[in-house]
Amino acid sequence: MTRPNILLIVSDDHGYADRSAHGTPGVNTPALDRLAAEGATCTDAYVTAPICSPSRAGMITGQYQQRWGGLWFDSAHIGTAPTIAETLRTAGYATGYFGKVHYGDETSADRGAPPHHGFDESFYGLAGQSMGRLHYRHHSVAAVEEYGDAARPMGVQPFWSGEEPAEFDGFTTDEIADRAIDFIGRRAAEEPYFAMVAFNAVHNFCWQLPDDELEARGLQGFEDWHPGASEYLDWYDGAISPNLPDGRAYYLAQLELMDRAIGRLLDAVDGQDTIVVYLTDNGGSQCNYGDNGDLRGTKYTLWEGGIRVPFLVRWPGVTAPGSVVAEPVSALDLAATFAAAAGTEHTGDGVDLRRSLADATGDAARELHWDCGWQWAVRRGSWKLLSVSGDDPTAEYVARTEHTVTGNGLFLTDLSSDRGEAENLAEGRPELVRELRAAHDRWRADVGIA
Repeated sequence: MTRPNILLIVSDDHGYADRSAHGTPGVNTPALDRLAAEGATCTDAYVTAPICSPSRAGMITGQYQQRWGGLWFDSAHIGTAPTIAETLRTAGYATGYFGKVHYGDETSADRGAPPHHGFDESFYGLAGQSMGRLHYRHHSVAAVEEYGDAARPMGVQPFWSGEEPAEFDGFTTDEIADRAIDFIGRRAAEEPYFAMVAFNAVHNFCWQLPDDELEARGLQGFEDWHPGASEYLDWYDGAISPNLPDGRAYYLAQLELMDRAIGRLLDAVDGQDTIVVYLTDNGGSQCNYGDNGDLRGTKYTLWEGGIRVPFLVRWPGVTAPGSVVAEPVSALDLAATFAAAAGTEHTGDGVDLRRSLADATGDAARELHWDCGWQWAVRRGSWKLLSVSGDDPTAEYVARTEHTVTGNGLFLTDLSSDRGEAENLAEGRPELVRELRAAHDRWRADVGIA
């Protein structure tokens, strides 16, 4: 059996409609479009949470993060479940991690750091120590001293290489890609490899662009927050949608620069037997000018705009060029799929997607679940039931601080005819509502949060 290399690319807060293949004005993503043209696009692909930390934990383990209590930022961590990297390393793969880490508030000594959950080589920033962010330009001790108390909220900190600090002051997106490409070049001739590349882009604050890019795009520089300018949340409100001048242009610039880096990664694996997967960690962010197209909702919510994500797969000999998989798939499926490609197994909550990717179909009746404590949802087939406690303090905080509408109450949708979740069918389908609520109750009992 030939075991393919595996390249998993994860972005941050990428809006569902923000690919130029969708015709969204101003978007320029030729590398992602190339990946889609050469492989499969999964239109109904989901992550397990509408925010990064629990979503990434579910992705790397292939298990619902609720099994170890991961509901929201304050309870998110990686748990003790075997990770994709541990499974593949046991199967003889070289493993490398490059980019953003955010499973919780871990340090370089904790399990959430890549050296401690299966990665042989790593170059990473601990975003959990920086309010979920990594600065796009500054990662030196000198920068930390210059920023002072503002270093943490602005994501100014050295990266780590294994368990050693790694300073740099280049553009973060390019540095991540450079390190990954070096790993790919060294490992490709020796053994199969698994490279996970986790960009900070396109998370806010997107104005942190190289000077030459700002000049080329006619964009003004925007100052990072520093203590004394104002209270942080007051400043933050002016630095996000709808108050940031040229906010969408900064976002699109970061997206284009990430796409260029992805293009270099694709070039690096050309001619290899390599599975390439691209997805993002949650839906596009309202506060960061992401565009989720006709999907309702954004990051932080369990509307489709918060959990349905771009998901592209190129697998030589499996995916047909330009194919489309319209049935539900999940980030949970990556662990099982990669394990199968490596000739081994990974026990979890996901399924092996090889057949779905090969024949562009899937399990039309599949059941998927989400639960953040104050909001939950279940999708069975094309039906989706969403429940939101809009008066919960977390919902109120999200609405107030992130300018995101969470909704309130029960909402039933047939996604086959209404993926924008415009019409609430709950009142007219009480029996179905009861069935889906009961199904979610059973799932909660199974994962241990009943």
